Amino acid sequence: MDQLPDILSFRRRLDELDAQMADPSFYTNPRKAADVTREQQGLRELTESHAAYERMGRDLAEHTKLVKDPKADPELRSLAQLEMPELTQQRETLKQKILLAMIPPEPTDSRNTVMEIRAGTGGDEASLFAAELYRLYTKYAEGRGWKIQPMSSSASDRGGLKEVIFLITGEQVYKQLKYESGVHRVQRIPVTEANGRIHTSTITVAVLPEAEEVDVQIDPQDLDISVMRASGPGGQGVNTTDSAVRIVHKPTGLMVYCADGRSQQKNKAQAMAVLRSRLLKLKVDEEQAKYAAQRRGQIGTGGRSERIRTYNFPQNRVTDHRIGLTLYSLPAVMEGNLDTVIAALQRADFEEKLALLTGGPLPVRAGDAGDDD
Repeated sequence: MDQLPDILSFRRRLDELDAQMADPSFYTNPRKAADVTREQQGLRELTESHAAYERMGRDLAEHTKLVKDPKADPELRSLAQLEMPELTQQRETLKQKILLAMIPPEPTDSRNTVMEIRAGTGGDEASLFAAELYRLYTKYAEGRGWKIQPMSSSASDRGGLKEVIFLITGEQVYKQLKYESGVHRVQRIPVTEANGRIHTSTITVAVLPEAEEVDVQIDPQDLDISVMRASGPGGQGVNTTDSAVRIVHKPTGLMVYCADGRSQQKNKAQAMAVLRSRLLKLKVDEEQAKYAAQRRGQIGTGGRSERIRTYNFPQNRVTDHRIGLTLYSLPAVMEGNLDTVIAALQRADFEEKLALLTGGPLPVRAGDAGDDD
């Protein structure tokens, strides 16, 4: 498709933002001002690039006309013919840049991220791999200079994790990690297996953009807050005070339990932070329902067949079923080397959004065919 999508709506939005920034009260809300300024700069660059693209189109048309004109000066015709390939390439590069800029940005991409990892089917083996996934994401975060803040965890008897919730802070955290939401399947011989049989277990991962109080309004009347004494594996007391906090959001049924901190107030604050992030994720998902064709489902029920990725230890293989990507570098991935996987998911996401923007056919993914590798 040679023609770009209509630029008119982007120009109108730019005019709206210019008017907002001209208002004397614009900078009274610094956070909103920063968001508007960033959007305005992006739209201005987009409209300028679009104007340059149209100029190049006119130049190419004139060059083509000159090349086809038998009466034109031979030197000018030869020069035009020489310039056309480079001009065509420059215009195509600019077109890709414009299309990328036209794809609606996700406002949560720059957010810090709350991650929740839970053991699914598979008993002890699932909880052991949940602990390994926690280590994987910790290593990935450390490699990017991000910080990890544990919020809540529940250990299993064999040293695994039934559940762990943690906050990752840094630059563009949610943008990189949002594709990790879903069921992760592990296939390997457990240490408890005497006959050497391969077992399949699942772990659910939820990735939530960190929410602030201004993002989600929570009515205190909608909360059922209870405190209790925390306990560890085997009934061993974690502390001797009623510091564990459980919060239930009655309208949605969402429940958050935090007991890692020694202070009841700290646990309550962390539980509220997780609840806000879950509610923000629900809100974002509702707003993005029109992009259901992107097929980015969340964690499902934790069943063995509902998986986004498989970690097959006997074959040293990692397969992301959404895009049909297979890597034979499982040890490196388990050490936090996720860049190749995430980059491929981002490319696939861009292709699908581009198809929606331009009205073209959606790319066919390997997972669409129902493969169950």
